[in-house]
Amino acid sequence: MHPGRQLAVLGAIFVVLYLLVFFTGGASGSFTDRLHPKLGLDLVGGTQATYIASVQGGQVPSKESMEQAREIIDQRVNALGVSEAEVVIQGDRNIVVSLAGKADDQLKDLSQAAQMRFRLLIGTTGDVSSVALNPPSAQPSAAPTGSGAPSAPASAPASGVPAATNGPSSGGQGGGEVVKAPAPTPTPTPTPSASAAPVSAEEQAKLDDVKEKVGAAAWAAAEKLTAPVDLSSDPNAGKPFASFAKLNGTEVAALPAKMQFNVPTISCKQLDDRPNGAIDDVKTEAAVCYQSAKVLLDKAEVVGDDISKASPQIEQQSGQWVVSLDFKSEGSAKWAALTRKAFEATSSDPCFVAAQALYGQVDHCAVAVVLDKTVVSAPQIQGVLSGTSQITGQFNSASAKQLADQLNFGALPVTFTSGPAQTVSATLGIQQLQAGLLAAGIGMALVAIYSFFYYRLLGTVIILSLILSGLLTFGALVFLGRSMGFTLTLAGIAGFIVSLGVAADSFVIYFERLKDEIHDGRSPRSAVPRAWARARRTIISANAITILAAVVLYVVSVGAVQGFAFALGLATVLDLLVVFLFRHPIMTMFARTKAFLSPRVSGLGRVLRSTSTDAKEA
Repeated sequence: MHPGRQLAVLGAIFVVLYLLVFFTGGASGSFTDRLHPKLGLDLVGGTQATYIASVQGGQVPSKESMEQAREIIDQRVNALGVSEAEVVIQGDRNIVVSLAGKADDQLKDLSQAAQMRFRLLIGTTGDVSSVALNPPSAQPSAAPTGSGAPSAPASAPASGVPAATNGPSSGGQGGGEVVKAPAPTPTPTPTPSASAAPVSAEEQAKLDDVKEKVGAAAWAAAEKLTAPVDLSSDPNAGKPFASFAKLNGTEVAALPAKMQFNVPTISCKQLDDRPNGAIDDVKTEAAVCYQSAKVLLDKAEVVGDDISKASPQIEQQSGQWVVSLDFKSEGSAKWAALTRKAFEATSSDPCFVAAQALYGQVDHCAVAVVLDKTVVSAPQIQGVLSGTSQITGQFNSASAKQLADQLNFGALPVTFTSGPAQTVSATLGIQQLQAGLLAAGIGMALVAIYSFFYYRLLGTVIILSLILSGLLTFGALVFLGRSMGFTLTLAGIAGFIVSLGVAADSFVIYFERLKDEIHDGRSPRSAVPRAWARARRTIISANAITILAAVVLYVVSVGAVQGFAFALGLATVLDLLVVFLFRHPIMTMFARTKAFLSPRVSGLGRVLRSTSTDAKEA
């Protein structure tokens, strides 16, 4: 390729890279602000949080469970980008996570158990104030995969209940809307079809404590309830249960699900304050809150482990973010059975009555999609679904990706509570960075002095090459930090500094080979392409070995060492780019100038004089 074309290609790469830096990946603020790379915990400080594992009976979690939890949390952190976060086990039940910068929201989300449950909605009653909802819907897709999309209600008011065909026919979304209305009419609590699950001694002890706190009279009244008490028609009906309002979330979690649902003075706030894992048991019913109403959910027939893959997507017709689910073969059968139960239910079934009380006029039952303690969506099912389905709700790109990552990486095997969080200072890291930059500056100055002294004109090529490599590396740092979360730490800086040695080796190999060619009798101009042809293979081999070592180190390591390997590999690749697209073509162009033939200017003085002397003697 002509030298001018090679330089043009390099210029185009620079332009594209810095266009990406300035105008993509969430770039904002002034041009100066957009040139800030993402710095790590040791350079800018950050947040450190401790998560405490809680196991039933107060037992110590197994080492296997803690290690599995650490790996899942680490995967969730890595899904945020190459951020070099630290995730370590401390003691028997603590996991400590450190993230650079202000990461309070990210740290809060990391400890979510991510237990996904699909439960039939079988009862509903009002909280302090209730909202009657028009239901979202899910129906079979016209696509071969049979996609069905549960949809969360919108917020716009409407005057009537939309039909199931209101949503797009291919996506199966019914555009459910919210209207203000009196509290939902309480539905009878379904009669259990089997005996209650046995209660452990610890659970019984907690239940006895709650009995004592609410009092014998209130407890007896609660046990007699077979349906939720309607306070909208008789506000005084809640007086016998007044003491239940004093219970905290942990105490409410000790109550049977039907009692949590039936007792009118147990509020949605109390249900929301229950500890993590309070409704994870798939074999029991669950009382939760959804759209300002208390709802009773049946046993979970489909769980997160039945999902093979989850991915965030934009629904084509609505333009809203959704989470697409691919079920395993067994999970697909369970999902089809659950949706069939909801679709084929008659008007006398508890689930039909509950959906009607919550939404108004309905045609079929609703299935609640529950993540940990939160109902993500509760669509009215419009057909028997299998294969690929969708979860829709109030998602944006970040929340849809977060939910998909949690489902893909799996649920935590242990329930965690958030422990103390603290801010980590970057004072030591800044001092080390300043010292490192000073040392790097002194080193670069010495290299420049030596290059000009030993190579003269060729020293200019060395300095220009290093400047171009630095600009490429800096642009890549900023862009990768913004697009994939790459965080620059002291270890990464060390990787870039080491790469300077690799770049220097390339110079020495090329220029010394050039001297050898001239010493062998070639003219300076003819020696340049010959020296490049022979030095190129050595340069590629040396850089390839460095890149291979960086890849291996990146794969087998974690944390700071991984950041070092990534930086070393990136800088080496960019150095190869500069070697081929700048150093070689610029040397070819220099070889055509008169200055290159001058021994004093080119830095080839001794070799040229030696060659001239040998020629005269011959």
